[in-house]
Parts: sequence; C-alpha cells; structure tokens
Amino acid sequence: MTPEITVAAPADRGRAIDSLVAAFINDPVLRFLFPDDATYPRYAAAFFGHLFDKRVHKRTIWTIGHGASVAIWAPPAAENEPLGESLTTQLPAAALARVHAYDEAVHAALPATPFWYLSVLGTHPDHAGRRWGHAVMRAGLRRAAADGLPAILETSNPANVEVYRCAGWEVMRAATEPLTIWIMQQSPC
Repeated sequence: MTPEITVAAPADRGRAIDSLVAAFINDPVLRFLFPDDATYPRYAAAFFGHLFDKRVHKRTIWTIGHGASVAIWAPPAAENEPLGESLTTQLPAAALARVHAYDEAVHAALPATPFWYLSVLGTHPDHAGRRWGHAVMRAGLRRAAADGLPAILETSNPANVEVYRCAGWEVMRAATEPLTIWIMQQSPC
C-alpha cells in the first residue's frame, strides 16, 4: 500500500533535500555538476534546495512521507525560467558554470509548446523499491493531463530511460553535450 501523497510544504524542505541528495549520489548529471565526493553533499543540497524553493509555493512538488519520495514539477511557462541567482552565492564558479551549461543544453532540446516538466524525481535509498517514485510522478502526470498538456522530463541515466519507458514515457530526442541527455515525453490521456 502506498502512503499518502501530499503537496510539499516549506516544512518538508529538509527531508526532501536529504532524500534527493542521497538518491542522486551516483546519478550522471549530479556527478557531472558536482564531481568531488567531499563537496557533493553540500553543493547538491544547495542545488536541490534552490529547485525546491522555486516550486514549493507553486504547489507543484508532490511527496510521500514529507520528503522521503519527491517529484518536483515545473508548470507550463515556468520550464523556461532561468536558474536564478540564489545559486551564485552557494556554488563555486566552476560548478555554477557546469550547472548553466547543462541547463542550457536541456532548454535547447525542450519543445516550444506548453508542457509540464518533471525536473526532479527521487526517493531516499532507505525507501527504494516501494514504487513511491512512480506514485509521486503520477500525481504530476494527472495534473498535466487535467490541463490537456504533455509531460516532459530529461535524464542522463541510461538505466532510467527503460524505467521511464515502462511507465509510459517515450524518448523524443537526445542531446550529447555536455553529456548524453534523453528528453522524454508522456502525452495526456
């Protein structure tokens, strides 16, 4: 049985960030952005905290266990928002340059028409295998379908491509710089 899915509140920030930092420790994108083991936890926490803060008041973050599993979605029109300046004070110039390079590559590959964007999906490793990630992802997919819009995500993890395909996503394009990025779409039902 899946625990209750809730819309994240500011009070969920700490647990959500801790879960995402742990979930993405071996992810190709996060390790491209923050390759140093010693600084990864701090920089990844700043990165995920920035994304959480941008979305929490838009009520587009769904969670289980107040952050044990997290889906951060960007609503239509928000997907093209710049990363923002709050990261500039928390990341060194080299890491910030990698974040901007990756962000630019993703945005260049995204469609020009409106869509809901699944920017982050992760479950703390202590809760892995319970399909909570699928559950919080579906909450955003229902919102996209209610708006009659497709859902888009990107991944640079080849294993995730098959996981997402099994969940109904299709690869719509790929980019190869600064690393391989698959852009996937799920059309509204």
